[in-house]
Parts: sequence; C-alpha cells; structure tokens
Amino acid sequence: MASLHPAQWHGLGRHGAIAPGYQADLLLLPDLERFVPDVVLKRGRPIEHVPSAPVPDWVRQTVRIRPVGPGDFAIPWTGGDARVIGLIPDQVVTESLVREPATRGGLAVADPARDLAKIAVVERHLATGRIGHGFVTGSGLQRGALASTVAHDAHNLVVVGMSDEEMAFAVAHLATIGGGIVAVEGERVLAECPLPVAGLLSDAPLDVVIAQSRSCNEAAGALGWSGATPFLTIAFLALSVIPALKITDRGLVDVDRFELVSLEAS
Repeated sequence: MASLHPAQWHGLGRHGAIAPGYQADLLLLPDLERFVPDVVLKRGRPIEHVPSAPVPDWVRQTVRIRPVGPGDFAIPWTGGDARVIGLIPDQVVTESLVREPATRGGLAVADPARDLAKIAVVERHLATGRIGHGFVTGSGLQRGALASTVAHDAHNLVVVGMSDEEMAFAVAHLATIGGGIVAVEGERVLAECPLPVAGLLSDAPLDVVIAQSRSCNEAAGALGWSGATPFLTIAFLALSVIPALKITDRGLVDVDRFELVSLEAS
C-alpha cells in the first residue's frame, strides 16, 4: 500500500516491492517495540560505511533578514481585544481566541501572569523585512524567548517571547549562526542547536545534535514553558493550513476562512 502502489502509479517498475530484480531500502527489525534495526539495507545490500556528504556553500547562511531591533517587535495598541493563538496540549491544531492584551506606553505587551506571550514570524529568505505579529497563550512561558528557523511550510523564522528585546536578540543570534533553534534570557543564550544547512539541518554528529536539542528543551522548561515539546510546537504555529488560527510573516491567518485577519478583534 505504501510503496508498491505509488511506484506503479509513477511507472517505477523496479521499485516498491521486495522481489528479485527490485531495488529496495529496508530495515530488518527484531521486534516492533524498540524499533532498533538489526540490519540496514540500501538497494538490497547491507550498509557498511556511510560516507560523509559535502555541503555546498550556497546552502549555508540562508537566514537572510534585515537587521532587527526591539522596535521591530513592538505592537502599537490603542485598546480593545486581540486575536490570540490558543495552544491545545499535544495537538498541532490551535484555537482562535480573543483576549485583551496588557498595554504599556501605548504598546501591547506580553503578560506572563495571564500566560500571554508574543509571537512573531520574520521572513528569512529574501530579506524583505516582513514581520507578522501576534500573541499566543497556553505555553506557560514566563520570561526569555525561544526562536526557530524550522517552521513548516515556509520555514521562516519564528520567535516566541516575553519582551521585544529578548525576541530581537534571539532572532539576530539565529541569523548569525545560520539558523537553528535557540533559547535566550536577557542577552544570554541558554541553549542552542545550530542548523547551518538551509537553517534546517545540522552537520554535527548525531550524539551532539541530540544533546543540543535536549538542552534547548530543558532551557525552555526553565523559562516556564509547560506545554508540549516547545520547538516542535513553535514549528507548527506557522503552518497556515491547519486550523484554527496560525501566523505567517504576512500576519495572522484564519485557516477556517482561508484569509489573513488583523490582530485587532473587531
């Protein structure tokens, strides 16, 4: 069902089946509990050595943004309610909520007491300077900022934070290291996992990447994050085809209506 039918549909006559003369990549598993393969076959032959693949320069340093500062994440506000992305535990779908944001000096600001964090999406491919702004609730974040260049499907730069200064610092840091995920507090990097290959992949050894990823999740927890896996959650907040309210570099998206909507809830 998963391999033979697609191969037949696309006319790939020597793919999709386990049979003489077919090409097959297989994992031979001793059981279905641990999912640790005994043998890995590539084109029907055991894998004995995996050569390193060179990464061309053009696929590095792909975080192309205009320089950002705290003012780029400020949200002028004259009062009233705002549309807010509501996280649902262990789900990639969200709620479309309405909340009145806290204000300070004519700006809408994050409010940890009410579990209301700011979120922004920065266009990172063409340095257009385009930034979408919003609020998210349900994360538990109390301070600091989390940012990621892994953000389905456009993979722009997403940042969630409790202050404009920390959000700007996190975004600038990811641009410097060529992408990845990062947790910051003040002007200090608590943990990071650099992903210099297109801002999506690491070229470090597996054990290093695992350690870096775990450190980022632990740092997010120390900042108050209490929801599901933080950076996986953040990655899906920019996926504007899954209900109900998502955010892109062009602003909030009402997925049920398939249209951009303003932050102000009129």
